[in-house]
Amino acid sequence: MGGFRKFLFRGNLIDLAIAVVIGTAFTKVITATVSDLITPVIGAFGKEPNFETLFFTVNSSKFAYGDFLNNLLAFVIITATIYFVIVLPVVKMTTRLSKPRDPATPMRECPECLSSIPAAASRCMYCTAASAPAQPN
Repeated sequence: MGGFRKFLFRGNLIDLAIAVVIGTAFTKVITATVSDLITPVIGAFGKEPNFETLFFTVNSSKFAYGDFLNNLLAFVIITATIYFVIVLPVVKMTTRLSKPRDPATPMRECPECLSSIPAAASRCMYCTAASAPAQPN
């Protein structure tokens, strides 16, 4: 039972649960915005104020494509919002904060994870294993 408790209270599991709840609430808000505000504005120009009622029939089979249009529009808005509000700023911040590696800096392998680290480093930046800096020749 203790292992299960540790699993439940791990930080990344709780963070994931919070992200799912917030994502679900955000999706509902965007879906309501699309169906209640954006679709009627688009429909005002196309003489159809409610996309949910749009359909066509083929051999007495009804294809309701209006709801699909609402959901497609909500998907595009959600993905664009995530890209421009989260992904793009994080990419800009990480490129601004990351220093380009000087090609003249001598490198060596970490004895633990075999990643390439600067020769003068006393700790690996990837696995944080302590290692003695390489002695200059």
